[in-house]
Amino acid sequence: MSKNILLVDDDALLRRSLAFRLEKAGYHASTAANAEEAIKQAGANPPDLVLLDIGLPGMDGLDAMRRFHNDIHIPVIFLTARDRELDEVLGLELGADDYVTKPFELDVLLARIKTVLRRAVSANPSATKPAPIKIGKLCIDPVAHTVTMNEQELELARLEFGLLYTLASEAGQVISVDDLLARVWGAEFVGEPQVIYVYIRLLREKLEEDPNHPRRIINVHGVGYKLVKEQFE
Repeated sequence: MSKNILLVDDDALLRRSLAFRLEKAGYHASTAANAEEAIKQAGANPPDLVLLDIGLPGMDGLDAMRRFHNDIHIPVIFLTARDRELDEVLGLELGADDYVTKPFELDVLLARIKTVLRRAVSANPSATKPAPIKIGKLCIDPVAHTVTMNEQELELARLEFGLLYTLASEAGQVISVDDLLARVWGAEFVGEPQVIYVYIRLLREKLEEDPNHPRRIINVHGVGYKLVKEQFE
């Protein structure tokens, strides 16, 4: 399964280009334009590594560093164009796993990513392996990338899996369409939001007894979708 890298930077062009290059290198890349959105994404679906700019709007990268390390326990590589000496001292004291100054060569960054990921697994093999989500007869294993219901494995495509995992991670709570798009398709998604309706329908066909009258994945009109955990008992 590809490692998931969360890229946090307020430069939209850099996010798009670097996310594309990370995908070409074999990683799954998700993005956020600010620390608050990144922390929200990471809490719902923890990445294996965060590439974090220091000079962000709102909560800056140094404050976000504390949250990623103390609350979510995710390795972080700082990306910054700010004064290297000052930020390196502050960043590494806070616990950054590595530090790359813009502009950087992609090969250099990829080598640093491999090193940090390898070191994180060696230090704590379970750190980047989120536990399966079990809701009654539904079990979602993000490491094996499998879904079983009534002990029968379901075949789900990558986006179907990501959508179900996101809904299940906040079972019983409504998640807006915009939030689902950001978490599953990425913050840089520029397509039509109707894609959510298509994938919700695909999930219902595999999870509902009657997809035309859903009870397990329901729409809260004008708000979003939620997974009803009681319906999986």
